[in-house]
Amino acid sequence: MALAACLRRVAHRGGVLQLASPTRRAAHTTEGPCSLKWAPQPHGGGGYLDAAGASASPWHDIPLFADKAAGTLNFVIEIPRYSTAKMEVATSTPYNPIVQDKNKDSSPRFYHGPLYWNYGCLPQTWEDPRIASDECGGVLGDNDPLDVVEIGSRTFDMGEVREVKAVGVFSMIDSGELDWKVLAIAIDDPLAANINDVADVEALMPGTISGIREWFRWYKTPDGKALNAFGHDEVALSRDKAYEVIDETHHHWNDLRASPVPELWTGPN
Repeated sequence: MALAACLRRVAHRGGVLQLASPTRRAAHTTEGPCSLKWAPQPHGGGGYLDAAGASASPWHDIPLFADKAAGTLNFVIEIPRYSTAKMEVATSTPYNPIVQDKNKDSSPRFYHGPLYWNYGCLPQTWEDPRIASDECGGVLGDNDPLDVVEIGSRTFDMGEVREVKAVGVFSMIDSGELDWKVLAIAIDDPLAANINDVADVEALMPGTISGIREWFRWYKTPDGKALNAFGHDEVALSRDKAYEVIDETHHHWNDLRASPVPELWTGPN
C-alpha cells in the first residue's frame, strides 16, 4: 500500500473552514542551523534571543530543516531525558517561551516518573485542529507543534537545539486528538549512522519502540485519566511516513502563518 495514512487524506469538518483574514507575515527561513541563543530564566524555562539580542520564537524563527537535502531537522529540547518537569513551548504566549505546564489548580505539572528519552518539538510545524484524519477515526490535530522523542545515548539540556534525523513515527491519540510522536536520533550519536528506520531501532536498540509506546500509553493514568491509544494497529510507522507527517504539518504551519487564529501567537502584527 502507498504511504497514505492519517494526514495524507484529510477532510475539513463542517464544510468550508472559517479562517481569519490573511495577515502579512515576514518570510521565515525554513532551512539552516539554529542561530538563536537560549536565555534560561531563574524560575525555570526560558526564551530565545536573536543575534541582535531581540526576543525570538523557537516555534516560528528556528528553521524546520537543518539540511533539507540530508533530511536533518532542528529539534528543540523541551524536556531532557530522565527529568520529570512537564515543560513545553507556550504557543499562546508572545515569542513562545518554554514554560512549565500547569495542573488545574495552577500548580506546576510534573510527570509521575522520569521520561527516558529527550523530548521536544519540531519548529515550523503545527497539528491543525481543524482537519480530521479519516484513517485515524476522524480525530483532529492537537493544536501544537509536532512532538519528537529522541532516542540517542546523550542527555541534552532544556533549550538546546540539536540536529536530528527522523527514523519513525507513532500516531498517538490523546484525549480524542491526534498527537503524532516522531522518533528521531541526533546525527552525532554513536549509533546514528546505523539507525535509519524503525527496523534498525528494533535491531540495535531492542525494547525502545515498545518502551516509548507503553510510556506514552500509561503516563496520564496516575492522574485518573484514561489510557492513551494509538492508530495504525499501534505500530511504529516508517521513516518515510515520518517525513510525510513532517511535510504535512509544515504545510499546516504555513497555513497558520498566512491565516492566524486568535489563541495562538504567530508573530508580531
